[in-house]
Amino acid sequence: MSTPLFESSIKSLPLLGRGKVRDIYAVDDDKLLIVASDRLSAFDVILPDPIPDKGRVLTAMADFWFARLGHIVANQLTGIAPESVVAASERDQVQGRAIVVKRLKPLPVEAVVRGYVIGSGWKDYQASGAICGVALPAGLKQAAKLLQPIFTPATKADAGEHDENVSFEQARAHCAAVIGSQGAALAEQARDVALSLYREAADYAAGRGIIIADTKFEFGVDATGTLHLIDEALTPDSSRFWPAADYREGTSPPSFDKQYVRDYLETLDWNKKAPGPRLPAEVIARTADKYREAYSRLTGRQLP
Repeated sequence: MSTPLFESSIKSLPLLGRGKVRDIYAVDDDKLLIVASDRLSAFDVILPDPIPDKGRVLTAMADFWFARLGHIVANQLTGIAPESVVAASERDQVQGRAIVVKRLKPLPVEAVVRGYVIGSGWKDYQASGAICGVALPAGLKQAAKLLQPIFTPATKADAGEHDENVSFEQARAHCAAVIGSQGAALAEQARDVALSLYREAADYAAGRGIIIADTKFEFGVDATGTLHLIDEALTPDSSRFWPAADYREGTSPPSFDKQYVRDYLETLDWNKKAPGPRLPAEVIARTADKYREAYSRLTGRQLP
């Protein structure tokens, strides 16, 4: 287990910003350094306790999926070693948890794909019989598998705010308003690519005894308008992973992702606004174990 990194402190490159998990630095006009910290966010609030090895798991797992799914869509990777773009004294901050990526223009929506009725989708379905405007059959139970995966986009919120689930028509209009004339077509392409990525990943994971209940992708475009997969891909932070052996329709299955932390937080008297509560040592340790197990079970490898 590595020493947890709550926040990187790279001084040899300009800091552009910090997200919920990742710190972003400028390498040059065309490339960025993205460092995956061990921060954990729940309900869009960054919690004060880091999860050991979390950033390394996210980076290694995303790299695995970028390689496996690269035939479907271009991605952000440059192949440049992150240790080569920082000062020698800073290499320990990036080793195993950072990537050098292309500078791309992000689409202003998250591409969420759901294969099962769970989470906010379950709440939406209970209230309306639909998820993000996609009508579903009556009588579905919690965690029911859908006949076909559905695309349920969300608009991106500022740090500390909640992302908003929207219909595809709203997402397409939002992309057109932010990006311009190509926005609607890019939204449609992102939808189709996201569904293809999910189907292939879910089929692979099923063979490893894991159900990918849902996931979110983010996309960006280069100067020519070519769509790229960016951010992370099919990690425990961006997906719900369930052990297939424990799956039962009608209940919320145990998971390999941060749902374990969400379930703990739901037992607290907390209004889901910053500052987040401290986590007990047992919750931190079990969450770290779940992240590492997700990586080893999905990839067949041990975390380096």
